[in-house]
Amino acid sequence: MRPPDTHPHHPSRPAGRPFRLLIVEDEKRLALSLARGLTAEGYAVDVVHDGREGLRRAGAGGYDLVVLDIMLPGMNGYRVCGTLRAAGNDVPILMLTAKDGEYDEAEGLDTGADDYLTKPFAYVVLVARVKALLRRRGRSAPPVLRVGPLAVDQGARRVERDGVEVALTAKEFAVLEQLAVRPGEVVSKAEILEHVWDFAYEGDVNIIEVYVSALRRKLGAEHIVTVRGAGYRLVAGG
Repeated sequence: MRPPDTHPHHPSRPAGRPFRLLIVEDEKRLALSLARGLTAEGYAVDVVHDGREGLRRAGAGGYDLVVLDIMLPGMNGYRVCGTLRAAGNDVPILMLTAKDGEYDEAEGLDTGADDYLTKPFAYVVLVARVKALLRRRGRSAPPVLRVGPLAVDQGARRVERDGVEVALTAKEFAVLEQLAVRPGEVVSKAEILEHVWDFAYEGDVNIIEVYVSALRRKLGAEHIVTVRGAGYRLVAGG
């Protein structure tokens, strides 16, 4: 599948350089999916698949956030995180693991991780965690996306049309957000599915149509254009 294009005016991109993220993950399919999605969000993303290389790259500095898997070849995520913190490196670290349990979470946080996410997870949840950690660093980007009369507030997770709030479910908001970050561009069903649903989701891709129909009813059909065989575009409307 073609990686999503990065929109040049994406609000996740700071006025200066983009946020730089390092993904340290040995599951290559997951790492590629994360990198593709986060690049489309406006971030500059590097990927490595080995703990020692991740430590080397993170230790060299220049990153605004590290997404760090725990189960890694060469050196596990706990040791990578602990070594960085012992060296005085305070880069925000979001730990990923297939494990589940309070002990593992406590160990990850005790080594200096800033947040913790258990696989499988929804892409939209990971993005929310990334944005929250970056806001703590003081380099937050404007969270409101505007497309014609629509205002999509990424921070508050709310939508307004002509200044009036429109109630959306969490999934409806997540689908709309994927269209709003690339206004006027075609976003495929596969891209929406990959970003909004769990990575392990194996259901019918046509579920997207259900949510698009709901968004059209609530926001106005003129704002979401179907591009037959390709996907959907969010436009200002007539």
